[in-house]
Amino acid sequence: MGRLPSGCPTSASAAGSIRRKCVPSQNEKLLTGIPEFDLVLRGGLAKGRVHLLQGDPGSGKTTIATQFLLEGVKRKGARGLYVSMSESAEELRSSAASHGWDLSAIEIFDLVPLEAQLDEQQTVLFPSEIELSETVKLITDKITETDPDRVVIDSLSDLRLLASDPLRYRRQILTLKQFLQGRHCTTLLLDDRTTDVGGKDLHSVVHGVISLEQMERSYGAVRRRVAVTKMRGSNYQSGWHDFAITTGEVLVFPSLIAEEHSSDFEKGTVRSGLAELDDLLGGGLDRGTVNMFVGPSGAGKSTLALAYVMAAIRREERAAYFSFDETFRTLAERGRALKFDVEEAVKQGKLGWQRANPSRLSPGEFVWQVRHQVEQQKARIVVIDSLNSYLGTMPEEQALVLQMHELLTYLNNKGIVTILILAQQGVVGDVTNPIDLSFLSDTVVLLRFFEAQGQVRKAISVVKKRTGVHELAIREYRLFPHGMKVGPPLSDFKGVLTGVPTYVGASGPLLPEDAAETD
Repeated sequence: MGRLPSGCPTSASAAGSIRRKCVPSQNEKLLTGIPEFDLVLRGGLAKGRVHLLQGDPGSGKTTIATQFLLEGVKRKGARGLYVSMSESAEELRSSAASHGWDLSAIEIFDLVPLEAQLDEQQTVLFPSEIELSETVKLITDKITETDPDRVVIDSLSDLRLLASDPLRYRRQILTLKQFLQGRHCTTLLLDDRTTDVGGKDLHSVVHGVISLEQMERSYGAVRRRVAVTKMRGSNYQSGWHDFAITTGEVLVFPSLIAEEHSSDFEKGTVRSGLAELDDLLGGGLDRGTVNMFVGPSGAGKSTLALAYVMAAIRREERAAYFSFDETFRTLAERGRALKFDVEEAVKQGKLGWQRANPSRLSPGEFVWQVRHQVEQQKARIVVIDSLNSYLGTMPEEQALVLQMHELLTYLNNKGIVTILILAQQGVVGDVTNPIDLSFLSDTVVLLRFFEAQGQVRKAISVVKKRTGVHELAIREYRLFPHGMKVGPPLSDFKGVLTGVPTYVGASGPLLPEDAAETD
């Protein structure tokens, strides 16, 4: 056999084969098997180091650790060892099989006592009967025997129960850490935080600390989050990041940093196809702006947004529509009534329609879905319908507003025309906003009901536009059986901004009933 490279000690496994195991170079990292988590870690976990993965039972520690070991097998055939003191090998394989994973290439060291071995034929560990030092020796002997590249030790809480005092426990963990680093293993220590002894004292011992959290909602799915709280000598994205566990994979949704996504885009104005509406907006909606359509339920906000979406599709641009309130069937039927073939647009891949369920969706996952539509599907118009339901995705309203601000800044940086729909509380009379988000918007289009000649009618006006001049007029807005129409300015209309608009003009119709005939 040829000469080994400098710094690569020879290690012999139980089978007698000789392996070359190089000392990890500085800042060398290993992928975790979760691509988006590797983005948070800025490349993965530091190779040859010991990392702590902590979280309450059920937060996803075992699933993430298993992904880490399987990634090693898939990438370079790295040897993986799973030391389990809380689950049997059979339980681990069964859990992995539910995800479609095969653990046959991973060594499982089962330290869980089996019920069948309670008759004095005990060959495995009983934590309550064996000293901590002997337990650690069992683990180190197994690591010496199998010579793994990646190691998972599950869990520290079982080791902590054997410690008579925190000092002894810390010393044993330090000994274990030095041993693992001497073997150049990349190790994940799992801790379910069910005991208080030691607590955060271990944070100073390990190279990296990753925290998992699951939050129970009053209604809906559990929300999971992950945060890297320490990664010695490595850069990483701090803060909490939502994640989800699905069959076969762990999906991490890194929190958005809008400044990292600045790009040059061609400025311009997007038109709706309705001349009067575009005139009202001073030519249309500008690229790289946030536009809020505000009004009571039924005033036509979603229909107005749909007009811009279909106009973009006719220009051979792609659009994305995120609906928290409306089903696709309802949207398609309304589109057909207005000569918008929504179903065909979705079928041809020109419109990305997604039903967002606020009781099942985390804010981070929603942001990731929007980014996918913009970056992968090249959407140029994004509609969020409605902000009211989006704000219901979690109770920490202020944090959600900050997250929405980051998302909107990102969309502006990408040159996207963003349309936000906000439903006001009430229908006529005293109409109020559930929350003031006008500061997030470049353009605010206000829709109102008003009464004239015994009929409830709709009015539209633009109350704000940062990027240019707009009309100050108030116009009537009608949805006909075969299209929509924006009428001329209503010079005899007053009180629209008070929430109690009143028409005091002539008794004739504002828009003739046959106006749709000329549409």
